[in-house]
Amino acid sequence: MSDKPQREGSLEAPTRHPIDWQDETFYDPDDLNTELERVFEICHGCRRCVNLCDAFPTLFDLVDESDTLEVDGVDKADFSKVTEQCYLCDMCYMTKCPYVPPHPWNVDFPHLMLRAKAVSFRQHQTPLRDRLISNTDAIAKLATIPLLDITVNAANKNPLARRLLEKNLHIHRDANLPVYHHQTMRKRVTPQLRHITPHPGKDTRGQLALFATCYGNYNEPQVGEDLVAVMQYNDIPVRLTPAERCCGMPKLELGDLESVAAAMRQNVPMLAELVDQGCDLTAVMPSCVLMFRQELPLLFPDDEAVAKVAAAFYDPFEYLWRRHRSGMLKTDFQYILGDISYQIACHLRVQNVGIRARDVLQLVPDTRVHAIERCSGHDGTYGVKSETYDKALKIGRPVARKLKQQQADYFASDCPMAATHIASMAEGDPLPHHPLSLLRIAYGI
Repeated sequence: MSDKPQREGSLEAPTRHPIDWQDETFYDPDDLNTELERVFEICHGCRRCVNLCDAFPTLFDLVDESDTLEVDGVDKADFSKVTEQCYLCDMCYMTKCPYVPPHPWNVDFPHLMLRAKAVSFRQHQTPLRDRLISNTDAIAKLATIPLLDITVNAANKNPLARRLLEKNLHIHRDANLPVYHHQTMRKRVTPQLRHITPHPGKDTRGQLALFATCYGNYNEPQVGEDLVAVMQYNDIPVRLTPAERCCGMPKLELGDLESVAAAMRQNVPMLAELVDQGCDLTAVMPSCVLMFRQELPLLFPDDEAVAKVAAAFYDPFEYLWRRHRSGMLKTDFQYILGDISYQIACHLRVQNVGIRARDVLQLVPDTRVHAIERCSGHDGTYGVKSETYDKALKIGRPVARKLKQQQADYFASDCPMAATHIASMAEGDPLPHHPLSLLRIAYGI
């Protein structure tokens, strides 16, 4: 830290520096430990983030149980215990930490954890299980082979099969696993696409290219159908991207940055060409939107195509709200929705676009959206691994309690995995919906 007097905290908007992941110093264990110790000292003196996830309680327990009661008393070999609990939700950076840049202390805890994960991955310390389950494209393509999808889905509900899965891959037997559909989003949506003349708005070009995403394509295909139905009802033409590879978020969370780069090289040129053809871009999973809008530009700050794609990518409800501000969103709703409990996905909150699903759904008469701004604790893989399943429940339990207290007519979340995780803790009443599905219900289409 600088010897100059430092101000306590900051009221300025957070800014982020590019990630210099291609510099060899990034992977130097000694340099990493020096930075970890610096940041952990700041976190130890603040402790404002203790209620967000288990990374911070883990750190503070290590400090409080050390001989010195300070970070210098913690064995550096134990720093990895903190890293293992971070799933890069970014909420500490965006909502809690007073020392993020432009503050001179320059604390970016999630990206420091990303660096630690990248060092661990390069040193071949990442478990085989984690490397396997982050291969979402390969798993999904195999699991959605006709008839095999029935077998996989049945096995995921079979107690004996789940015990074997837990024993061999350490996937918790009680964790909710995704359902696989051989009738993918691509297969369902393609026949529904209609020719519609684009009508540009004040800040939208009026035609969308839908990046199906691996999870959306294979596990939640109906959400893509709902998006197409809603957009086309509002005279917005939709096309599917010619292809897609996983956006790279599971590999990012693993620290496998070379695989992230490989996915970028496959996805971004295709998406940039669609932008050149006059399309705006969207996806049904907040993590995928975040990947293209924020993470890839920080990893590849000098890539013009990455910047072009980032500028054209929208959350679906952000896009609908922009159309509404231009007077181009239909409000001829056929059905009221009543009370909606709405958990806002962390990877949507950190995009700083506002609570646009709430804003759009509250255009429906006699509809009230009660936003729950807390993490579900699921994070794709964190909520299914044996060693973190109970912690995921602990993190998500306040959301489940709030859901039961509100007793709304509907429960919605932008992240289907988070929604299922929360609903299971709330005993499944009401059943989870995607906000796009609720909007389609309100339109009666």
